[in-house]
Amino acid sequence: MGHGLKGKDMTRTVDLNSDMGEGFGDWRMGDDAALLDIVSSANIACGFHAGDPDVMDRTMRRAVANGVGIGAHPGFADLKGFGRRKLPLPHDEIANAVAYQLGAAQAMARRAGGKVRHLKLHGALSNMASVDPALAKACYSAALDVDPDIVIMVLAATAMEDVVRDLGCNWAGEIFADRAYNDDATLVDRSLPGAVLHDAATAAPRILKMLEAGAIIAESGKHIPCQIDTICLHGDTPGAVEMARGIRQHLTDAGITITPL
Repeated sequence: MGHGLKGKDMTRTVDLNSDMGEGFGDWRMGDDAALLDIVSSANIACGFHAGDPDVMDRTMRRAVANGVGIGAHPGFADLKGFGRRKLPLPHDEIANAVAYQLGAAQAMARRAGGKVRHLKLHGALSNMASVDPALAKACYSAALDVDPDIVIMVLAATAMEDVVRDLGCNWAGEIFADRAYNDDATLVDRSLPGAVLHDAATAAPRILKMLEAGAIIAESGKHIPCQIDTICLHGDTPGAVEMARGIRQHLTDAGITITPL
C-alpha cells in the first residue's frame, strides 16, 4: 500500500471495490444492496455523472451497516453520457469539480454515520488522467487539499501511480477483474471485442494469477509488475453480482483474505 499506509503481503490480503450509487432518481443502475454483501470498499457517485443526494444517502447507510469502506467517485458533469465522454475542460475547472464532489460525499457520509476514506476518479476522467500526469496531479492535489489523509485509488502502473508517488500521499494500486489490459497498463477500449469479461470462471483465475505474479497481465500476455492493493468489480454489467460473488469465493478458497483499504 502507498506511503503512510501499512504494508501487506499482496498474495494474502486484498481489497475488493465496486462503483455504486450510480442510479438517479427512480432510475436504477446495478444491484448495490447485493454488491455491498460482497465487496469491502464502495466508490459512490457524487451527483455529477450519476447519483443524487437520496441515492448517496441510501448507498452510504448500507455501506456503513455492512462495514464497507466509503469512497468518493467523482466524474464529469455529464449525466446523459454517464461520465464516459471525454470533456476538454481546463484543469483548474476539473480540479474544482473534484473538490466539490468530494465535499458532497464527505457531508453525506458523515450524516450516514461513516467517513470518506478513499477517492477514485470515474469513467472518462479516470481514463484521461491515466495517461495525462498533469490532469491526474490537478485532480489528486484538489482532493488532498480537502483531506490530506485520503487514500487515492489509482490505476496501477499508469501515470496516476507516478503522480501519487511524487505527491507522497496515501494511495492504493487498483486492477480490474472484468477488463482486458493493453501493454501500457491502460484498459482496452470498451468498444473492442474482449474488452469486458462477463464470467467468474474466466476472470477469477486470471486475477489470482495477477496477485501471485504481483503484475498486471495484459491481453498480449505481457507482465507489468505493480503493487496490487484493490480489485475493481463492476456492478453495472449483466450477471455482475454472480461474477463478483464467484471472484470473491475463488480468492477466499485460495487463502486470500478480503479486507477494506
